[in-house]
Amino acid sequence: MDTIEKTKITVEATINAPIDKVWEYWTKPEHITQWYQASEDWHAPYAENDLQENRKFKTTMAAKDGSLRFDFEGVYTKLQPHKLIEYTLNDGRQVRILFSGDDSQTKVIETFEAEDTHPLEMQQSGWQAILNSFKNYAEKNNTL
Repeated sequence: MDTIEKTKITVEATINAPIDKVWEYWTKPEHITQWYQASEDWHAPYAENDLQENRKFKTTMAAKDGSLRFDFEGVYTKLQPHKLIEYTLNDGRQVRILFSGDDSQTKVIETFEAEDTHPLEMQQSGWQAILNSFKNYAEKNNTL
C-alpha cells in the first residue's frame, strides 16, 4: 500500500525570553489559554495538557462572539524537555516543535503536516499568527 506524503509547513519565531520560561508558557494550560489564538477575535477558553509521551492535550479555540468553536487535540509521541515536542493530531497529521536558546532568547521552529481542506498559505499564516501571539505573550510576561 502506497503512503502519500503530506506537505509540511514550517513556521518559526525568536522569542526574547529564556528557554525555561518559553517551555513553561508553551506547555502549562494556564498560559496556553492566554496566547492560543490567531487573531484578537478568537480565544482559548480551555486547555488541558498531560505533557508525557502517549498522553493527550486539548485546547478549545473559540470565536469571542460565540459563532464558532473547535477543539485542537492530539497525543504526544516524543518529548525532550526544553528541546523537542512531537505529537499526532486527532486527524493523523504529525507536528514537530524544536526549541533552542539560552538565558535571553529562544528560537521555536514548528513543522506540521498540512491538511487538505484549506489553502497552504492560509494554514501557514494561521499557525504563524498563533506563534506570533505566543511570542507576544512570552515577551510581555518575561521577567528577567
